[in-house]
Amino acid sequence: MANPKRKHSHSRRNKRRTHWKLTAPNVVECSHCYQPKLPHRACPNCGYYKEHLVYMPKET
Repeated sequence: MANPKRKHSHSRRNKRRTHWKLTAPNVVECSHCYQPKLPHRACPNCGYYKEHLVYMPKET
């Protein structure tokens, strides 16, 4: 089994890892209650999806 001959530098390691970052979730406004929600999902606040009631949310 081959082993590395020389140690890779910190900058070389970090250049490889530059694209390992998290992205913020895309948040849109609900068309019914105007609360933030994830796109293409029913609103957790009011239960609507594209002007249709999908489920009744629990009252907390």
